[in-house]
Amino acid sequence: MSNPFYFWFGMLVKLPSAVFWKFRIKELGAEKCEVTIPYSWRTQNPFKSIYFAAMAGAAELSTGALCQLAISGLGKYSMLVVDFRAEYYKKANQKITFSCNQGQELHELLSSLKPNDTGKLTMVSSGKNPQNEEVARFYVTWSFKRKV
Repeated sequence: MSNPFYFWFGMLVKLPSAVFWKFRIKELGAEKCEVTIPYSWRTQNPFKSIYFAAMAGAAELSTGALCQLAISGLGKYSMLVVDFRAEYYKKANQKITFSCNQGQELHELLSSLKPNDTGKLTMVSSGKNPQNEEVARFYVTWSFKRKV
């Protein structure tokens, strides 16, 4: 996912809106994922800020990419968003970076699941502008089921 070409191709096939909105994975590791979204004509709403759905997509990707990395190599899992909430604090009229730092918590949940068990984790993605001011915070609840 860190390779721009593979990310672009994967998103084109699975999530074309991420390609249109020009999401970029800035950092992806076991503990943290950062996704950027530019402020441009593609992401702008009529009020000259980033469209809420574009921000929601970037926030979900910052949590989902962390989930995908965590389950890779652990066997078969299914995952699904079961709840989604957002809080907006400032106008998003610059490039925004969404960050989720719950890799350790996610790893603990996944490693505790036995075959056919399910677990849920609410992951928080914080969106900040270049001045490091929080613009929005998203709460994405993922459900995981470990398959046999």
